[in-house]
Amino acid sequence: MSTARGYLDTASAEPLHPAARETLLAALDRGFGDPRRLHRAGRDARLLLDNARAVVAECLGVHAEEIGFAASGTDAVHRGLLGLLRARSGGSGAGVAHSAVEHSSVLQAVQWAPSPDHVTVGVDASGRVDPAAIAEAARRPGVAVVALQSANQEVGTRQPVDDLDLPDGLPLFVDAAASVGRLPLPGLWSALAASAHKWGGPGGVGVLAVRRSARWTTPFPGDDGLDQLGTTWVPGALAAAAALQAVLAEREETAARQHRQVDRIRACAAALPDTEVVGDPDERLPHLVTFSCLYISGDELVSALDRHGFGVASGSACTASTLEPSHVLAAMGALTHGNVRVSLRRDSTDDEVEDFCAALTAVVTEIRASVDL
Repeated sequence: MSTARGYLDTASAEPLHPAARETLLAALDRGFGDPRRLHRAGRDARLLLDNARAVVAECLGVHAEEIGFAASGTDAVHRGLLGLLRARSGGSGAGVAHSAVEHSSVLQAVQWAPSPDHVTVGVDASGRVDPAAIAEAARRPGVAVVALQSANQEVGTRQPVDDLDLPDGLPLFVDAAASVGRLPLPGLWSALAASAHKWGGPGGVGVLAVRRSARWTTPFPGDDGLDQLGTTWVPGALAAAAALQAVLAEREETAARQHRQVDRIRACAAALPDTEVVGDPDERLPHLVTFSCLYISGDELVSALDRHGFGVASGSACTASTLEPSHVLAAMGALTHGNVRVSLRRDSTDDEVEDFCAALTAVVTEIRASVDL
């Protein structure tokens, strides 16, 4: 059982899985060498790295040579998306068609590769794109790559990736950071990125998968392709693989429990006056729920819940520190203030959820009573 009771912000980072901790400690003394070297320490590191790639590949249902480890999930996104774009455009700045609710790392990569041909596709009130709208955007002149997340990191809504009807040969980049280890992955993608700390692996380990059939060229100088994306932290990669293997073995049981617990939180939030629960109620990540409370600021709610022993998030998953409103909620037409994102740990208990619901009701009632409405 985790000692992190009350921590409900796993969409930012899941506590380290016991399997990852054990593997990391064991690998630190053996995996310190440069896996590109021929001496014994280098060969030991190479063996551990190859093992990590093989395990992650098996977990994702791909070949080991299709897996690379990056410095973070953001790094994996940038290398994956820009690598597809570079292979198609030769660096000339061809366009990306993407949903309006992509993770900020995807949007940053699109902005970094300026093009008049970029296309942003809107979403419905639940945060889901229309596959037909994506297909239409993909056929516009100048579009070289399509980017669509597997599930949204802020509101939990799953995207219809496998329903896309894309032109032959047009590559699809999928940001799967929110869903790896929690949901079956879509089958339709050319390159896919994930982040180990989202499933209980260590921070500083991103995963990039690129199909052998995809045209992908490393977008940054100094890389040796997927085998060496910069300098790989070998013990971290092996720990990430161990954690992923462990969470997949528990996935069905964990997801069923979390779906039920999130339903309880959704019902509690929906029962509060002037509160909007956002995201699809059914086709969603099992562990995550977001709601917005009118007349209350998000940082007020986060601070008050923290005083009750619960750590939650507010605002955009990666832009809350800038005090910018959530681009995801704005694209959905939802309230962009007073929002709270709750994301359960793999070992969150029913009692913990009930205590959170009681604290939420008390906090919202108390704050609103202190405000002249």
